[in-house]
Parts: sequence; structure tokens; C-alpha cells
Amino acid sequence: MTYQEAEKYILDVPKFTKKNGLDNTRELMKELGNPERNLKVIHVAGTNGKGSVCAFTSSILIEAGKKTGLFTSPHLVRITERFRIDGVEMSEQEFAEIFEQVKKAVDNIMERGFAHPTFFELLFAMALVYFETHQVEYVVLETGLGGRLDSTNVIESPVMTAITSISLDHTEYLGETITEIAAEKAGIIKENVPLILGINQEEVVKVIEAKTKEKMTEIYKISEKDYKICEKNNKHIDFLLNVKYYGYVRVSLPYSAKYQVENAVVAIRIIEKLLNKDEYTPEMINRGLNKRLWQGRMEQAIEDIYFDGAHNEDGIRAFLETAKELTKNRECVLLFGAVKEKNYEEMIKEIATTLKAEVTVVTTLDTPRSMEAEQLRETFKRYTEKQVICCENTETAWKKALELKNKERVLFCVGSLYLVGELKAITGESNNDKF
Repeated sequence: MTYQEAEKYILDVPKFTKKNGLDNTRELMKELGNPERNLKVIHVAGTNGKGSVCAFTSSILIEAGKKTGLFTSPHLVRITERFRIDGVEMSEQEFAEIFEQVKKAVDNIMERGFAHPTFFELLFAMALVYFETHQVEYVVLETGLGGRLDSTNVIESPVMTAITSISLDHTEYLGETITEIAAEKAGIIKENVPLILGINQEEVVKVIEAKTKEKMTEIYKISEKDYKICEKNNKHIDFLLNVKYYGYVRVSLPYSAKYQVENAVVAIRIIEKLLNKDEYTPEMINRGLNKRLWQGRMEQAIEDIYFDGAHNEDGIRAFLETAKELTKNRECVLLFGAVKEKNYEEMIKEIATTLKAEVTVVTTLDTPRSMEAEQLRETFKRYTEKQVICCENTETAWKKALELKNKERVLFCVGSLYLVGELKAITGESNNDKF
């Protein structure tokens, strides 16, 4: 089977499957020889920030000389982006080979009456086979939706778990309140497996603390008291952090967004608990945090042009906090696209009333889930008197946004990771130097 055939099959999977119970995934793992049992897994859940934490953790482990697998979602341009070993994306040839292996196992379990895996379940199984085949030492694993019922939760004995910020997202699956969603995320907590918690919301912390007591698990909470920002501009942030074995260390991040400091601290705390003194150094931490950038998270793609896949209300608030600093005494242009299942009206209200872009360009994304550009324009016009321009596709919208941006203005492209992926495909900006 070719890569193109394998990719087409996988992309068609959502048309004929629905989410399955964990027993279905366990049966698939059993058929594959339980590859998850031969891997040291760092399991990360959360609403926002989990992808960055995974990327930071993986990168530091690589600098520490550990052969490291990374499985994240979604991809921006190529489906192979989801699978990396030591920062290098899976090849198309190996993708096809591993797909054939997993597809054979799927056929076998279906003959026994089990359901076909979903899109995500299938890719997760491929990731575990890939990492076991290459005998990686550590796997940094990002959950899909939630945690408790997420297919990644078949991992019975991770070496470490982490939970990042929690907010209202995917409420149709995870619950209508923050505490209900927190309970779902807390499902990844395992008995006697340390948890790093990057959350300050009191009601959420209570839910997770109760789960850690039930599981007799050590919990290490991150707070703003853990670090001190000492330098910040539109290209990087430097902060001081008390690092185990080394005392106060100056850490530098190639980002302008403060929330990435919090994500980096979670990653550093994972490394502290995971490795011994002779296995990592402050220099390794800094190299890891700077060497590979996490794409689409307040990423400066070009000078004064930022891509941010903020796709829920908390993500938009974090984006706006950084955008406010980047636009002091400067005008800005906004390029926006969103998908239907997100609370796009609240996102637009927050952006229109806070950012006050001189011109907004809205687009219809290349997915059946996309909001129509005209509907986005109508929503923006309820909250702003500034110009809003409709474009039928992202390429047209990108060209228009570039025309509107002059050397005095900043351009923000935000609203969905689908938008970021399409922009990267248009600009040819995606590469292996970034995660």
C-alpha cells in the first residue's frame, strides 16, 4: 500500500466510525502485542497548553540524549507531523508500512465483533507501534479529548502525568462545567504515578487533588510564584526558575506569550522528577526550549506576522493578552477563520472589543466543519464598526491581509488550527525545525 492510499483510508475513517469504549482500544493493543507496555510514557492532558508542554518536554529529553517519541494532534499540513522521533517527522514510507500492520490488526479484531477504530484511535495505535519498533526510551503522549475515556488512557503505567490549563471546550463530550471537565481530564491520573499540575483555578485544583488522594499519587503544583520574568520583548521571554539540583537558573524562551512560560515550567518540572542530576543540565533545558518551536501558538511566522491557533475562549484571552503588548501604539490587521463546533460568537466578541483591529479579514476554511465567511462577517459587525472583509478561501484571505498590512501594522492570523495549517501550506512555512 502506498502512503497516498493509507492517508486516504485514514481521512475517510470519520465517515463510518464513532467513538468507541476503551475496551475496543485495549483489544486492538492486545492484537498488536501491547506495544504500550514496552514504553516509558509521559501522559499529558489539558484544554490549552498540552501540545506546547509535550513539545518542550520532548525537546529537553532529546537534548539530554534520550531517544524520544512524540505523538500530538492535530497536524497542520501533513498527517505525518503527528509522529516524531528525536524531533524528526515520520517518513511517508514508514507511515504506509505501519498503517498496513495496524490495519491487519483492525481486520482481525473486527472479525471477533469489535468496532473499527476512529480516526484518532487508529493514529494512536500507529504511534505506539512506531515508537516500539524504534525502541524509543521515552514517549511524550498528548491526549485527544478529555482523559478518562480518551483512547490514550489505555496506558496503564505511565512514568509521569501532567495536566495543563482547563477551560470550557468540547462541552458536548466532556461536561458543561469546569469541574466536570476537570474530572474527565483527571482520568489520566494513575496510582503512584507523579502528577505535575499547571493549573491555578481553585475549583479545578480541588477536583484533581481529590483524585490524587484516591490514587495515592504525589502532586506537584505550578504557580506564578515559581518563576520571575526578568526580560520580555516581542521575540523572547527570559525568566528565573529554581531548578532541582541547580538552584536559580535563567531560562530563555523564543516566544512573546507569557502563557508559554507556564507551559515551559510544567515541562521543566516533568524533567526534574523524571531524570537524575547526572542526566540533565540547565544548558540542556535552554537548548531544548529554544531549538524546536511549537508551531501555531503565537508563532512569529514572518516579521510582525503572527499565527495563533487559539480556538476557544481561554485561548483567545491568552492570545489577546500577548497581542495587546505587541500592538502598543501600533495598528493591527486580523485574519480570522473558525469551525462550527466552537463558541465562535464569544471568541469574536472578545477579539472585536479588545483587539480593535483596523481591518478584519474573514475566510471560509477548507473543511466541512468551517463557519461560512459571511456568517463570521455578520458576527464581527455586531461588535465593531471597523471594516470587515469577506474572502471565499484562505489563500485569497491571506493575499488580502498582506495587502492591508503595511510596515506600520501587525498582522494576527487566529481562530483555528485549521487556519494555521492552511496558511503554512500556502506559505510553505512548515518544516522539521519546528514541531
